[in-house]
Amino acid sequence: MQDPLSIFVPANRRKLLVAAGVFGAAIALLDWWAEPYLSLGFLYLFPIMIAGGYLSRKATIIVALLCAVLDFSNLPKNEKLVHLVFSSAGFMGTGLFVSELIRNRNLALRRHADELGDQMKRRQEAEEQLHVLVESSPAAIVIIDSDGKILLCNDAAQRLLASRAQPLRGQPISTFLPALQRPLQAPSFAAFRTTMQCTGQRNDGEVFLAGVWFSTYTTASGPRLAAIIVDLSEDLRSREDLSLDFLLKNSRILMSAVAHEVRNLCGAVLLVHKNLSRVQELQNNEDFHALGTLVESLHRVAALELRTTPGQTATAVELKTVLDEFRVLIENAYRESEIQIIWQVAQPLPLVWADRYGLIQVFLNLAKNSQRAMQFTKSKRLCVTASKEATRVVIRFEDTGVGIACPENLFRPFQRGAESGGLGLFVSRAVMKSFGGELAYEARTAGCCFVISVPALCSTEETVHD
Repeated sequence: MQDPLSIFVPANRRKLLVAAGVFGAAIALLDWWAEPYLSLGFLYLFPIMIAGGYLSRKATIIVALLCAVLDFSNLPKNEKLVHLVFSSAGFMGTGLFVSELIRNRNLALRRHADELGDQMKRRQEAEEQLHVLVESSPAAIVIIDSDGKILLCNDAAQRLLASRAQPLRGQPISTFLPALQRPLQAPSFAAFRTTMQCTGQRNDGEVFLAGVWFSTYTTASGPRLAAIIVDLSEDLRSREDLSLDFLLKNSRILMSAVAHEVRNLCGAVLLVHKNLSRVQELQNNEDFHALGTLVESLHRVAALELRTTPGQTATAVELKTVLDEFRVLIENAYRESEIQIIWQVAQPLPLVWADRYGLIQVFLNLAKNSQRAMQFTKSKRLCVTASKEATRVVIRFEDTGVGIACPENLFRPFQRGAESGGLGLFVSRAVMKSFGGELAYEARTAGCCFVISVPALCSTEETVHD
């Protein structure tokens, strides 16, 4: 690396050394000619400084001594020796100072050049790693300019938006994701770092649900937008299918609960009808007999319960991950309600035989019940524990709420004064039983405790083998 403003560069070495020699010779002639009148020895400093920038220390000292010898002066003979000594010292000091100054400068430049080279190498490596990361990413990555045109994109973006078509570069993003053009077209450009879900369209006209993480930034050429895009269509279909399956299963449970209550009512009405049939006046009454027929028909309809095979939707479930997902779902709401949650999950826990989605729904129902029960209590704390007991894994939800006044009516549907028709705990217990689990209440002197137990997978496998 060279300083373009400096004359001490390798390309000027020969020219400057020749110029220094010529300059020194000219000074010597002028000094000899003007000796009686004027001493020009101080002018030797200039060629010495030039030579010191290129020559070694030894060569610089030799040049300085030569210039001191050529320094003619009209001093008395007894003072010439002193003048020679001081001239030599001054010339050598000047030459060595310049030599050391230029050497240190060159060392600094070389060190700086090495640092720049190292930085460029590391930057190149980082760019290569970033390029590999972007190109190998399964998510689509695009960069959009201020006109809404795609500047850069990776292979995943090409496959997602325009598979087997012309390259995406240069095409308007509005053709595929119109929502991404709006942040760049805002009247006053603002920096964004956010996420969104929107509908997109591929070049063949197929519509998909897109999850987008994007940020905006400013360059010398104007604003830019960088976005990471994933196709959420399959997740949406899976989520909706799962919701539909669970809705249907809950509907069966609710219909069974209604049918059970209707059967009880029909049984009571039939009993009254049977007692009234002994009355002589009603034996020949057609309306009375029609009423009995209607009640019997309703009783038969209510007897057609919708049943599911136990374990039909159950699979091997890692309970730790289910509890982690449940924790994410409730912690923010509990924090806003100023309720402390204590997690005591034993490690390790075996796999359990259960319905993952059903477990989360039961957990959420119990957590919401505890949150309502602690709404006006002084102490607000929910303790969630999970451990293996014999052949089952037991999860306890213990809170410091107002407690349960009538535990014997907890799991009965259509209770008076209960929220949502009093079906929450009834449906939760039915969901647990659908895959061999249990939901029970444990009495406490204060607060409330519900216990969930599910069969451990090892015990289930042993039962199957037996």
